[in-house]
Amino acid sequence: VLIAATVCTKSGKALVSRQFVEMTKARIEGLLAAFPKLMTGGRQHTFVETESVRYVYQPLDKLYMLLITTKASNILEDLETLRLFSRVVPEYCTQLTEAEVLNQAFNLLFAFDEIVALGYRESVNLAQVRSFVEMDSHEEKIYQAVRQTQEREAANRMRERAKELQRERLEAAKRGVPTRSQMSFGSSFGSSNMSSSASTEPIAEKIPTTPARETARPAGRSAMKLGARGTDTESFVSRLRSEGDAVSAVAAPAKPDAAKPPPPDHKDVHLRFEERLTLVAGRDGDVQNFELSGLLTLRISNEQYSRIHVHVDNQDPRPLQLQTHPNVDKEAFRANGVIGLKQSQRAFPLHSDVGVLKWRLNSNDDKLAPLSVNCWPSEGAGGGCDVNIEYELEHDHLTLSDVHIHIPLPSGNTSVIVHQWEGSYTQKGRTLIWSIPIINKHQKSGSLEFTVTPAVPNDFFPLTVTWTSDTSLALLKATKVTYAEDNTPVDYSQEISFHPD
Repeated sequence: VLIAATVCTKSGKALVSRQFVEMTKARIEGLLAAFPKLMTGGRQHTFVETESVRYVYQPLDKLYMLLITTKASNILEDLETLRLFSRVVPEYCTQLTEAEVLNQAFNLLFAFDEIVALGYRESVNLAQVRSFVEMDSHEEKIYQAVRQTQEREAANRMRERAKELQRERLEAAKRGVPTRSQMSFGSSFGSSNMSSSASTEPIAEKIPTTPARETARPAGRSAMKLGARGTDTESFVSRLRSEGDAVSAVAAPAKPDAAKPPPPDHKDVHLRFEERLTLVAGRDGDVQNFELSGLLTLRISNEQYSRIHVHVDNQDPRPLQLQTHPNVDKEAFRANGVIGLKQSQRAFPLHSDVGVLKWRLNSNDDKLAPLSVNCWPSEGAGGGCDVNIEYELEHDHLTLSDVHIHIPLPSGNTSVIVHQWEGSYTQKGRTLIWSIPIINKHQKSGSLEFTVTPAVPNDFFPLTVTWTSDTSLALLKATKVTYAEDNTPVDYSQEISFHPD
C-alpha cells in the first residue's frame, strides 16, 4: 500500500506531499523528517526500510522523488510507480528547483491523484495522466472550431448589413426620399455573403440567415457606429438587431464607396471567386467534416456596363449546391449558365461588390480533400518518438502557396532534432511549424522527419494546415462577359481566392 508521495529536498524539506491513506499530519511529518537520517553514503539501492515503513526514492537533481509504502507492499510495483512519478514531475516543472515545484504544486497534486487512488496504483501511463489533468477533448476542439466559424460568419453578415444600411442612407440623402433598405435593389444584392448557416453537423447551432427585427428605438438614443468595431460578435449582433433601420437616421455620414478608386489591375467589370474550406479529419485520414462554400461577386465601376451577362461554366462532376441571387434569372442560369437580371430594364448596382452566385459542397468522401497529410509517430529508444510526416496534393489543377503545417509538441523539457525536410521549419513554443512555399502538380509531395525526446505518439495530434491559393477547388469558371442587349463581348478581370476557414 502506498502511504504518501512527496517531492522533497535532500535535507528532508517537503515541497509537495500527497497522502493516500488515513494518517495524521504529525505522523506524516515524522516519517518525512526521519528520511534524511536514514540516508547513508555509498548506498547502491533506491530504497531504505524501517521497522514500520519503506522509503522508495529517486534523485531529481537537487531534489528527491520519495514514496512511503508499507513493508508488505510489492517492491517491484513500487519501483515501477516511482518511475512514473519521476517522469510526471519534469512534465510540469521546466526546471527542477524548489521555486518551480512550488509554482506547479496544484498540477503535480492533480497528477499524483491520477496515478494512485486509495493507496493503489491506477493502470495509467504518462500520456493518459497528461490528458486527464488537462481535460483535453478532441470532440470539444471540433465543436469550438465550428462554433468560432459560425461566430465569424455572423459577424461578417452584420458588417455586410451595416454597409448596406450605410449605402442606402447615402443614396436616400442624394434623392431626398425616406430610407427603405428592404426595397432597395442595390441593398438586396449587398446582403449576399459567404454564410454557411445550414451546417449539417449535429454539434453546430443554426444561425438565422437574416437577423430578426424589432421596433426601432427613438432617434434620441445613442446609435451604433458603423465605422467602429464592436467589442465582440454578440454585442455587434444585438445592437444591430435592436436598432434596425433606425441606424441610417442617426449614424454619422461616411464616404460613399464610389469615391474609392478600384485597384490598378481591376477593370470596369471585375469578378471575384472566393472559396472557404472547413475540413476535419481523423488520425487515420478519414474525413469527419468537409464543408466547401464559395461566392462569386461582381463589381462594376462604369455605368455603361451595368446591363451585362456573366457566362459561367460548371465542369465539376461533384454534387455542388448552386444558388443564384433572387434577382438573377434562374432559368437562364440552369439552361445556359448565364447570370443576368430577371428584369432586363434594371441594372446592376455600381461601385459595390454584388454577390450573384453561391455554391456549397458537403461530404465525407476522403477523395475530396485538396491535400492529404499523414503523420506517423513511432516510439523510439530512450523514451522518445521518431515522427515522419508526409503530404501529397490530391487535385492536379490546384496550386497551394504559403502552406504551413502546425505540429504540436509535448510539454516539458524536450529535445527536437530534424533529420529531413522540404521547404523550411521553425519552432514556436510547443509547436513545430513546417512551411512549404508552393505545392502544385510538379511538386506534389514532400516529407518531414524528426525525433522528439521524451515523447509519446499522442503528443503530435491534432495537426493544423493553412494555405493560400489563386485556384479554386470547385471546377467553376467564368468563360466570358457580354452585353445583355446584343451579346457583344465585354472586357473584364477576375481573381480567385481559396483558403481554409
